[in-house]
This record gives sequence, C-alpha cells and structure tokens, in this order.
Amino acid sequence: MSHILNIKTAGIPLNQAEKALIMIHGRGGSAQDILSLSQHLNVKDYALLAPQALNHTWYPFSFIAPVEQNEPWLSSALEMVEETVKAAVKAGIKPENIYFFGFSQGACLTLEFLARNAQRFGGAAAIIGGMIGNKINRDNYKGDFAGTPVFLGTSNPDFHVPIERVYATANILREMNADVTEKVYANFGHSINEEEIELANSILFK
Repeated sequence: MSHILNIKTAGIPLNQAEKALIMIHGRGGSAQDILSLSQHLNVKDYALLAPQALNHTWYPFSFIAPVEQNEPWLSSALEMVEETVKAAVKAGIKPENIYFFGFSQGACLTLEFLARNAQRFGGAAAIIGGMIGNKINRDNYKGDFAGTPVFLGTSNPDFHVPIERVYATANILREMNADVTEKVYANFGHSINEEEIELANSILFK
C-alpha cells in the first residue's frame, strides 16, 4: 500500500510566492486541519502546501516500532514529502526559503525526512515527534543543515512519543549543524499549545 500524491494548498499561489511552508498532519488528521493552523503563524506571504495521507495515516504502527513493520507506507510517506518539496523548488522557491511544520506522526515524518536530506532549509517546527524506528539508524542521516533553525516542542510524559527520543533527535540534528531549540512542557498532553505557536513564530517566521 502506498500514498497517492495529493497536495492541498493555501496562502499565496506557489508561482507567486518567495517562501513556502510545508505542513504535515498527524495520524487521523488531514491536510485541511493542519493548514487551518497557519492562521496563527506569521506566514501571510508564504505558499502553504500540505500533502494528504491515504486514510489519514502516514504509516500504520508506532514510530518506535521496527521500521520494517511500517513499510512500505513509511517509504511512500517520505516520498510524498519529497514530492511536495520538489513542487516548491520547481516553482522557483529556493530550499533556504522552504519551511516545515509537523505535528505528532507528521512531526516524526518531517524530522525523518529532514535528517535524511539535510541541507540549508528555511526552518522546521516539529511538535511532539522524533526520528523513526525502534532504534535510530544514524546511517540513514546525511548532509549538513548549515544552521537551519529547528524547533522541537513536546509534552513529558507523552503517551506516543518518549522524551528520550526527542532528546536523541535533538542531539543528532545538532551534530548535523541544525540550530535546535527544544521546549518540554510537563504533563501538557498530546496537542499544540499557544506558546509553541509563539515560539515557532519567533524562531522560524520572524
């Protein structure tokens, strides 16, 4: 089973924009859901792109299940993110002007994609997520973020995402020269809070 490329758009038309924000929804969510969040972000002059997962799920099992259990969905999901990036680049938007915002399963997918394709991007916000696999396979991650700002926000505890994986993810991103800001909220629950939106705005969407 694989995903079908289905990109929902909002904001400035892609061929008129200088910046793009790629938004990746969580399990059970939708492209439209995550696009609606953009009204709280300082992205008035951005093209907004949100790929839609087949059956609202990027991969079937937990992100810390053995990777092979989540195949072929995971590889297909990573390809969907890549195709969304390519659509922005094809429209003339430079990678350093491409930004990412992912929540939960979408945050995990965003982080996994970025670490496998590290270069100077505009920035990324990943709310409640970490790199994918029962063990992190460092061999999968290549490139240099060249100072790309990355914001990681999470709750401790979180039912789906262990705090240890968030810290391990932050460490690898730093090794790859990302400028990482992490914020842990005690017992906040599995959702996005107002301060995380404010931090995303101040760190990424200045």
